[in-house]
Amino acid sequence: MIVTLVLAAEVAFWVVLALGLAARYLLRWRRVSTVLLVGLPVIDLALFLLTFVDLHGGATASWTHALAASYLGFSVGFGPSVVRWADGRFQHRFGGGPKPLPAPKYGTARSRHEWRICCRTLVSVAITLTLITALKLFTDATGTEVFDQWYWRLGIAAVVNLVIATSYTLWPKQPPAGAIVEEGRITGRSVPEQAKHY
Repeated sequence: MIVTLVLAAEVAFWVVLALGLAARYLLRWRRVSTVLLVGLPVIDLALFLLTFVDLHGGATASWTHALAASYLGFSVGFGPSVVRWADGRFQHRFGGGPKPLPAPKYGTARSRHEWRICCRTLVSVAITLTLITALKLFTDATGTEVFDQWYWRLGIAAVVNLVIATSYTLWPKQPPAGAIVEEGRITGRSVPEQAKHY
């Protein structure tokens, strides 16, 4: 049952996101769009509550129960950035908005970008592990030792993100020679001094 619920929640998230953006840019229903987009975390919250009820009823714990908890953690940590990403592309395609800029690749802008990802990851990990701990402590499920592997796996993910963000801070990626860079993105190339005389 939990596998089915996880799949249903995944499908529901993207369907509601698409409906919210369509309501905003195609139908011009901004209030309806806002309600749909703000309601996205409710899908993952409902999934977690159903997971809690399932385990509280004495079900045997499995990795799918932990996955349901991670969905809510991801929704809180990365949900707003996913919505912004989709909104920018939908607005460009259907609302006449500017083409979304790619992620910065160079210098301090890239470093800030990596730290934002790192912070979102840390929030997601903290919430997911808190929810998994709650499933272990406050339900009557058996076999909750299967949850233990999520602690070190998510811990490794958090450490890896910290290392990546720190490395881009200490050793910023440099653009190719002659490139003109604005906010970490190449916008053109400088003209060599010899070429200016021709």
